[in-house]
Amino acid sequence: MLEDFQDVLTVDEACEALRIGYNAMYELLNTGKLKAYRNGRVWRIPKVAVQDFILQRVNP
Repeated sequence: MLEDFQDVLTVDEACEALRIGYNAMYELLNTGKLKAYRNGRVWRIPKVAVQDFILQRVNP
């Protein structure tokens, strides 16, 4: 599904993978709907978390 991406994505990469904008991405991150962690001021999103998010939306 996300073979072209590294195991940990940046916000830019996650936006590209999910085909959403920055505002939508930061909303998902700040509400905890997309599991991620911060390294200082930079968000890091595990590829597994993106895959889980997609599967949750497909199979509610």
